[in-house]
Amino acid sequence: MRYFTAYFYQVYSVTKHKDMSDTNKADYKASNIQVLEGLEAVRKRPSMYIGDVGQRGLHHLINEVVDNSIDEALAGYCTNITLEINTDGSISITDDGRGIPVDDHPKYGVSALEVVLTKLHAGGKFDKDTYKVSGGLHGVGVSCVNALSTRFIAEVHRDGKKYVMEFSIGIPTTKLQDLGPTDYRGTIITFYPDQSIFTQTTEFKYEIIAERMRELAFLNPLVTIEIIDRRDLDDETGQPRSEKFHYEGGVSDFVRYLDENREPFTDTPIFITGEQDNVPLELSMQYNRSYSENVHSYVNNINTHEGGTHVSGFRRALTRSLKSYAEKNNLLKGKVTISGDDFREGLTAVISVKVPEPQFEGQTKTKLGNSEVQSIVEVIVYDKLNEYLEQNPKIGKTIIEKVVLAAEAREAARKARQLVQRKSIMAGEGLPGKLADCSINEPEHCEIYLVEGDSAGGSAKMGRNRSFQAILPLRGKILNVEKSRINKILENKEIRAMITAMGTGVDYSEDFDLTKLRYHKIIIMTDADVDGSHIRTLLLTFFYRYMHPLIENGHIYIATPPLYKIAFGKNIEYAWDDATRDKILARVKRDTKFRPDVSRYKGLGEMNPEQLWETTMNPETRTLQQVTIESAAATDKLFSVLMGDAVDPRREFIERNAKYAKLDI
Repeated sequence: MRYFTAYFYQVYSVTKHKDMSDTNKADYKASNIQVLEGLEAVRKRPSMYIGDVGQRGLHHLINEVVDNSIDEALAGYCTNITLEINTDGSISITDDGRGIPVDDHPKYGVSALEVVLTKLHAGGKFDKDTYKVSGGLHGVGVSCVNALSTRFIAEVHRDGKKYVMEFSIGIPTTKLQDLGPTDYRGTIITFYPDQSIFTQTTEFKYEIIAERMRELAFLNPLVTIEIIDRRDLDDETGQPRSEKFHYEGGVSDFVRYLDENREPFTDTPIFITGEQDNVPLELSMQYNRSYSENVHSYVNNINTHEGGTHVSGFRRALTRSLKSYAEKNNLLKGKVTISGDDFREGLTAVISVKVPEPQFEGQTKTKLGNSEVQSIVEVIVYDKLNEYLEQNPKIGKTIIEKVVLAAEAREAARKARQLVQRKSIMAGEGLPGKLADCSINEPEHCEIYLVEGDSAGGSAKMGRNRSFQAILPLRGKILNVEKSRINKILENKEIRAMITAMGTGVDYSEDFDLTKLRYHKIIIMTDADVDGSHIRTLLLTFFYRYMHPLIENGHIYIATPPLYKIAFGKNIEYAWDDATRDKILARVKRDTKFRPDVSRYKGLGEMNPEQLWETTMNPETRTLQQVTIESAAATDKLFSVLMGDAVDPRREFIERNAKYAKLDI
């Protein structure tokens, strides 16, 4: 599970804010007003431009450069992109597009290349004659990469000539050099991330890069994208690790990839394409025997995690079309009432639209707001899906049969919720009996620990700060929701306790309300062994499938208890991994006369309340891992591999990532 952890989590560090009272007393004059020129603003506030300066922001640099190459592909000029991870820590990205213009800019009197790489909001994407659609709309992408790199090399092959120019932290260090004739056409960008900005890490992760490049290749079937990792050489051949991504089937191949570990109803996904008012749509969808909805949406290759008008249009068309087909063919026969959710159970779909002027909104600006796109998608999908169902009546009947089963399960779940509520009222119950709640009633300051086992729960209850920390012990392993319908899920005692404690309801039902969340930090605290990892993954699967907004809004965290206690003399230190343990041991042996005593914690129950507070629960000293979703499609596939019915893909995953695993004996 260590690979899963590294892939899925964003490290979150608790920082103390400096008291600004002295600053407020200082004189506030015109001289205090700072004007940040050019790319200085990017270096002063990098998170405003790339999201953060951790692992996510580091990899976002790659996306900004590759997006320029993809825009060339969308314009019809680029078919090959190569991304190289170099041994010196740099990244090189090569495309065979037209090459960035190098002639002098009429306003600035320097080459267009220098303007693009040193000026914010500069680029060809504002001119719709140059790029009809574009992923990067603000014109700050590649210039931000330049600003945040200690060295940035732009090599342009254009009009039969090769040009090179170098920069450092956004400032030119050489003039544009004409290096003579060339037979190649395109652009090569090489950059070295600035360690003074990316203080957490400047090491690029192959898996994170590969998932995004694979995603782009699915969405752009005319493009071939190759990754070469020169840091990882094959022991036998000496060749670097590499992969090529090219999918002629486009979004249909994407759906096949996502459903690789599920049992589909059809051999071939349904494919719908069309265009209206200069908005082209590509949609592929397939029903499988799982119980969750997996709809992944994109606008101009941007993953719209929060959905938007294109997703609303698709859902409306799907419901209308299937309901009309069922009624026309008398397939419902007066059974339970069907809702929109029932039509989407076990559905995997990929929606990709290209919008000339997209308007994004929502928590992370990944929700499409263009109202006209909803009707465009709805009209195209409704017409094409009706046509498909008429031509494939057997598949249509199978889909409706699954919809009816989903409706029956939803009705059973509704009755189960009502029964639980009635029992709670009759018993005078409110919150779960084993919940040790906190005393304050301010959700933004409250946190709840989901703790594995009663023993660890007891230590956590005694060690916590009762004012803002709540403890909910979980007995055993919760139900694997990947293999269960909602009615069975709601019958699980541990899951019911969590839902009640959170106060929001489940995302499956229309009564989910994030504003009723009782704790803004939900912290999973399990043992650092195989069972603990399994319980953690079961909990994450539940939150991802049925309380997804909690992850989207950054409320889910992982506690990181230490693996080792190192005692020497009267001193005790803790280590969270083997490398830290070895450093402490080396220092103790070098600087003291004591013989260190190393204890390996097998479980949280081995810690007394004071140790648990000091190492894992004290906000001043603990380290939490915040659960974030880098790629919804990759995360969906990972959960289906780890927790689904198919055994072979899970075995392959374990074998492929065995080097990350540890055996607890």
